[in-house]
Amino acid sequence: MVVFGPFPALVIPLALLLALALDRALGEPPARWHPVVGMGHYLGFMGRRMAPRVGAPPWPARAFVGGALAWCLGALGVLALALALNRLVAGWAAWAQALALGALLKPLLSWRMLRDEVAAVEGALGESLAAGRARLAWLVSRDVTTLDASQVRESAIESLAENLNDSVVAPLFWFALAGLPGAALYRFANTADAMWGYRGERQGRDWTWAGKWAARADDALSWLPARLTALLLSPLRLWPALAGEAARTPSPNSGWPMAAMALALGVRLRKPGVYALNADGRGPEAADTRRALRRAGRALAGLVALALLWALFEWSPWA
Repeated sequence: MVVFGPFPALVIPLALLLALALDRALGEPPARWHPVVGMGHYLGFMGRRMAPRVGAPPWPARAFVGGALAWCLGALGVLALALALNRLVAGWAAWAQALALGALLKPLLSWRMLRDEVAAVEGALGESLAAGRARLAWLVSRDVTTLDASQVRESAIESLAENLNDSVVAPLFWFALAGLPGAALYRFANTADAMWGYRGERQGRDWTWAGKWAARADDALSWLPARLTALLLSPLRLWPALAGEAARTPSPNSGWPMAAMALALGVRLRKPGVYALNADGRGPEAADTRRALRRAGRALAGLVALALLWALFEWSPWA
């Protein structure tokens, strides 16, 4: 049952399916209409004002409180807008509610772009290592200049697994649980973590304390979806090994889908000097990127199947 919105039971699963269909057919909306881009503008504006410059006098308490207040203000704005949209469509016919909510949910998830960007990294590697590195830099924030071809693939596959959760599974999970406000709040939290959740310096500012609230909020909201993503990616026989491998990463969540992908493919996924998942596995090859994309697609198909079963159950006269 959805917490927010007096919608007929069938509306939420149908809206979820429509959002995925729109993503497949249309991809991303223009940037000027994209809600996540708008969240990024707000976070960039506030971040420049509350994160201290590197070398400035340290005020940990002020940086932490400033970051927390800026995050809460943005989250309240996102929730207020989502609740207003919920209220707007609440009085419509059920079919119109499903169409409207599906269209509003679509910009809060992104599978097609993620799939295309990971495939583009492999395509660029086919041209040259330099081209592969350059394309990977569109996808990850780490330094790519010293990576060899295998490490470029490792980073691309890691990004695919992690962002399958962040950009697809988690928004849909929170939409199913809490409607449009749930999905919108999650995307705000995840975007804030991506922009603020750094340990130390980024772009001339110290985020050690300023971004701590954003990082912990994202950890809390991603905890269950990350584990669901891992279960969708990994065969049953590998589940006992998942927790141990996932614990190798500093993040309490991102290690789960990445470890699931590493184990399922039988490859090693590393961030040099930080972690190695399935360390005894082989380095990934070109075919493994394609296998990773197919496995992520099957995980998404599993989500679609769950949504269809949910819709059928809600439609059933025995529900």
